[in-house]
Amino acid sequence: MDLAKIIRLVAVAFAVIAGASVGVVEIPMSAMIIAILGLVGGYFVEEDRRLPFMVATLTLALVAPVGLAPIDFIGPYLTNILVSLSALFSAASCTVIVVTIIERLKP
Repeated sequence: MDLAKIIRLVAVAFAVIAGASVGVVEIPMSAMIIAILGLVGGYFVEEDRRLPFMVATLTLALVAPVGLAPIDFIGPYLTNILVSLSALFSAASCTVIVVTIIERLKP
């Protein structure tokens, strides 16, 4: 398992745990940790996967706030997980955009 896969796995696992634990257990500075993991993980997005990654980021950003709250019992947890994943993907997208700009500006 290479470093990129480990970072992705840790980032997604933390975002899911942080999202599922909202209202149950407070994880200190979870938003900052998700943002840092996203910024670092965005560096490892391969060039051929950048466009699908950006589409996934936009989709999560649009769907996560609407959420699945109407589903009994698990709906709020699923909504919080989607919001955490959306924050993770949005932070990673910032890095993807910067890396793409730097690659285009290089001679």
